[in-house]
Amino acid sequence: MLSQKAKYALKALMALAACGDDELLQAAEIAEQHNIPKKFLDLILLELRRHKLVDSRRGKKGGYLLGKPAETIMIGDIVRVIDGPLAPIPCASVTAYRRCADCRDERACEVRRLMREVRDAAALILDHKSLADVVPKRPAKKAKTARALRRVA
Repeated sequence: MLSQKAKYALKALMALAACGDDELLQAAEIAEQHNIPKKFLDLILLELRRHKLVDSRRGKKGGYLLGKPAETIMIGDIVRVIDGPLAPIPCASVTAYRRCADCRDERACEVRRLMREVRDAAALILDHKSLADVVPKRPAKKAKTARALRRVA
């Protein structure tokens, strides 16, 4: 199950992805727009910054922006950064495998097999969707589009 912290991280990163490349969003703006407790969001943004998913600028006009292009930030990576492995149990994990203490024969364990299918299905979706895939595109401003067309002609 996705934690509330991961849900907030996804919301914050989606808000940043919806901005222009050079636009900054302040944490207070994100918190207010997405109903996220500000202090909790600050901790989440700090963690995302440590993993280079966001970058920040100081000052009066400072704020946050994506640390990488939205096309390169996969949803699965965000979930792993915040919540850890996608697998519901450790023995089904690819990235953080741990043998279960109560399992006599891991190869014959039906619970492990089922949870591995759950993990694989989640990874198939989350590891193939980037922030750019899930964030609605901003409509181009008409004035800029008209100017660009005149330059080409």
